[in-house]
Amino acid sequence: MHRFIVTAGFAALVASQVSVAQAATQPHPGRLLASNCFQCHGTEGRGGFERLAGKSSSDIYGDMREMKLKSSGNDIMKAHAKGYTDAELRLIADYFAQLPR
Repeated sequence: MHRFIVTAGFAALVASQVSVAQAATQPHPGRLLASNCFQCHGTEGRGGFERLAGKSSSDIYGDMREMKLKSSGNDIMKAHAKGYTDAELRLIADYFAQLPR
């Protein structure tokens, strides 16, 4: 019985360490969605037309939401923004916001 308790405790410790390690290696949920943005804004949000890395998540989201809702225009950002749900736009904004400037 004593051996079972040690084994169960060890198993719990290993399981907790594995989940911590997996969480540390998981990419940000918005990274895949943001990959569309990399062509113009760089893979780390620091290149191209506008630097997004480290910018406020609410500012990025607001800009993308505004582009999505524009009634006129035929620019590339309108087309990209319209392809995402509001929840996806938030994930993208959160991804770029958490990157270092």
